[in-house]
Amino acid sequence: MTIYRHIRFLKAVLFHSIGAFGGPQGHFGMMIKNFVNRRHDITEQELLEYNAFCQMLPGASSTQTLTLIGYKRGGIPLAALTLLIWITPASILMGAFSFLVEYMGNKEAVAGTFKFIQPMSVGFIAYSAYKMARVAVTNTITVVISIVAAIISFFLFKTPWSFPAIIIAAGIATNFSSKRIPQKGTPPRKIKWANILIFFAVLGLAGYVSETARKDNWPNRGPYNLFENFYRFGSLVFGGGDVLIPMMYQQYVTRPATERIEEKNPGALRIDKDDFLTGSGMVRAIPGPVFSVGAFMGGSALKEGGVKMQLLGCVIGSIALFLPSFLLVLFFFPVWQNLKKYAVIYRSLEGINASVVGIMTGSTIFLMKDISVDITVGSVVPFANIMVITGTFCLLAFTKIRPQFIPLLCLLIGLAVSYYHL
Repeated sequence: MTIYRHIRFLKAVLFHSIGAFGGPQGHFGMMIKNFVNRRHDITEQELLEYNAFCQMLPGASSTQTLTLIGYKRGGIPLAALTLLIWITPASILMGAFSFLVEYMGNKEAVAGTFKFIQPMSVGFIAYSAYKMARVAVTNTITVVISIVAAIISFFLFKTPWSFPAIIIAAGIATNFSSKRIPQKGTPPRKIKWANILIFFAVLGLAGYVSETARKDNWPNRGPYNLFENFYRFGSLVFGGGDVLIPMMYQQYVTRPATERIEEKNPGALRIDKDDFLTGSGMVRAIPGPVFSVGAFMGGSALKEGGVKMQLLGCVIGSIALFLPSFLLVLFFFPVWQNLKKYAVIYRSLEGINASVVGIMTGSTIFLMKDISVDITVGSVVPFANIMVITGTFCLLAFTKIRPQFIPLLCLLIGLAVSYYHL
């Protein structure tokens, strides 16, 4: 691969990484603007398919989707560079927060600056649903699937298995039609097993070394235990950051405080509850993947060992959490591409794409219920929230403004509102 051919693409990934707020659903809207509308690296149909495919895998779905865009352009080397550039800014920020959390004075004032980031994210998600509906919802069955998927997503938004279950069910639903024919193309290619073998090898080796370090009470065993914990999280978590953060809370806050762990494993990694809650809140307010919280948690878990150990924890927390997502998506995507040659899979794509539109619609409604939008006499913030949601959607749908400028505008509005105590 000639890197120089892809400099502009990698530059676009970097700008995307510093402007992508709002978690996976919000990131998807920015991908449409950055990589479909502006650069034409991928079509709307391909992006929709990539997103649906990644929803069925454990790990960071928006990270996996962006990795596949890089993979399409330049194979595994460019996919790896895309991943590295995407996760680095957010990981550096969250790692720095693990050092600065003790010195953050007025945390409420800091949080106030980001108060309009969530309604902005809802605007991005609404835009994603609007754009993708024009491609994927084209007949009666897809309308029904998208509506049902939206309802289920709204009520089961925090259930880890709901999204992949919806996608699979939708694929089955559109398979009852015999009118759709299998996709014609080149014969299925041979499956390369290297990535999945590496994935299981790392999982097994990390588990063995971590358990040995615990049983034999190795000095400085923290990094070994941390790598195993984070690699396991990245390998098993469905549902993104909303599921990852509670798993980490149980591992590093609740579990170490139990009597059994204090007696049998007094050296277990732990994180202060207030620090944990601060980190899990801050990751929602910065651009980039929610999984970058690993840099904060890794640094916090090892900070008792000094600055060097805390810095090592930030690095381990970033790499170990994202590595499974990378290995899994690059193994299963060629498998998925091969399966598409068969009629049963090809017929399923229509329902799968429609279900993703429904999931985005349900996510929009679910997130709106947590935002104050009730207008009462003298209320300013609820009115501002509605204006931010509407304004974000209109700027994305009807203007050519770069999406990276929208978060900056929302930060300035939040700063102004916090300053005047409205």
